[in-house]
Amino acid sequence: MLSATELSILGPAFLAGLLVLATHVPLGRMVLERGIVFIDLAIAQVAGFGVVAADAMGWEPNGVSVQIAAVAAALLAAAFLIWTERRAAESQEAIIGVVFVAAASAEMVLLSFNPHGAEHLKDLLVGQIVWVSQGQLIAAAAVAGCVLAIAALTDLRRNRPLFYTLFAVSITASVQIAGVFLVFASLIVPALAARGARRPILVGYGVGLAGYSAGLAVSALADIPTGAAIVCALAAAGVAGSAIRRGMF
Repeated sequence: MLSATELSILGPAFLAGLLVLATHVPLGRMVLERGIVFIDLAIAQVAGFGVVAADAMGWEPNGVSVQIAAVAAALLAAAFLIWTERRAAESQEAIIGVVFVAAASAEMVLLSFNPHGAEHLKDLLVGQIVWVSQGQLIAAAAVAGCVLAIAALTDLRRNRPLFYTLFAVSITASVQIAGVFLVFASLIVPALAARGARRPILVGYGVGLAGYSAGLAVSALADIPTGAAIVCALAAAGVAGSAIRRGMF
C-alpha cells in the first residue's frame, strides 16, 4: 500500500501525466498517419538544447528566459522541418533523424563544460515528473488547453505549418516535465495501440492512463526511477491493450 506522503507526491505527477496525454494522444495519431514517428524526439531534443544553451549563458534555470529559449529553439526546428517537408518530402524521416542527432550532440558539447552536466542530461532524458511544481502544472494546463482548442477549431491534417507549430509548443512544455523518453512514449505508444480501433482516442487515453497509473505505483513501491518506470508501464499497457482489442487473449 502507498502511504499518504507517497500519494501526496504522486498526485501532482499523475496530474502532469494527464496533461501530457491530453495533447499527445491526438497529436500522436497524426504523427503515425504522416509516417514521421521520430519528429517528437527531434523537436524535444532541440527544445532541450535551448534549455541547455540558456543555462550555459547563465540564465535563471526556471526563469521565463529559459522557457522562451526552449520554445524558440523548438519553433525554429519546426519551421526547418516544414521547409524540408515541402522540398524533400521523400527524405523527411532521415532529416528528422539528423536534427535529433545534431541537437543531442550539441547538448553534450555544452554540458561537457558543466560540472553537473551528467545530471542535467539525465533530467532531460528521463525527466523529473515526480517533482513537478504547481507553476509547471499551471503552465502545462494552459498550453494543453490552447492546443486542444485550436486543434478542435482547425484541420491540423491539412494545415501543416499550424500542426508543426502546435506540436513544437506541446513538446517543449512536456519535455521539461517528463523528459525526452517519456514524451516519446506518451506520443507513440497510445496512438500505436489504438491504430485501427473504432474509437482510437478512447483506446489511446485508456492505454495512457493505465501506463501512467501503473508506472507511478510501481515506482513508489519498488523505489525505482519514475520516468523509466512509466515508460516501461506504457509499453506493457500498449501491448496488452492492442492484444485485448484484437482478441488475442
